[in-house]
Amino acid sequence: MARVFVYGTLKKGQPNYKHMINTAKGLAKFQGRGRTVEKYPLVIAGKYNIPYMLNIPGTGHHIAGEIYSVDEQMLQFLDEFEGCPDMYQRTLMRIQVVEWEGKGGAGEARAAADGVLECFVYSTATYPPEWVGLPYYDSYDSSGKHGLAYVLRESR
Repeated sequence: MARVFVYGTLKKGQPNYKHMINTAKGLAKFQGRGRTVEKYPLVIAGKYNIPYMLNIPGTGHHIAGEIYSVDEQMLQFLDEFEGCPDMYQRTLMRIQVVEWEGKGGAGEARAAADGVLECFVYSTATYPPEWVGLPYYDSYDSSGKHGLAYVLRESR
């Protein structure tokens, strides 16, 4: 099992969460909530209003999201879903645990130094330069105050 940190449309209550609970695509078990140890820019970009974490450590905000334990099948699905490695790149990042729900997991989370875990995160280093000038968010909600509604793939 691998740990994945999701910060956008794959979170609970967001438009693509359905994929995280679709066991035909693999297993994804919610473990808890966290935030990036380092700051990153989280922008909403493109004509489909997609959330992107730009891989520019030290700039932006500590990004809030959810931690999942996923099997190899789900990891492969997520790579494909996220257009890895062209649109997003899957990299290991340090995630501070904010709230832990994993079974027997409190000990697991505490075992990590200061509640910090390494998780795979889909961020991008391949983006148009003008995206750096977009507003930065610390948390993503597809129906947030930003007014930039996410366009589902089925509707594109």
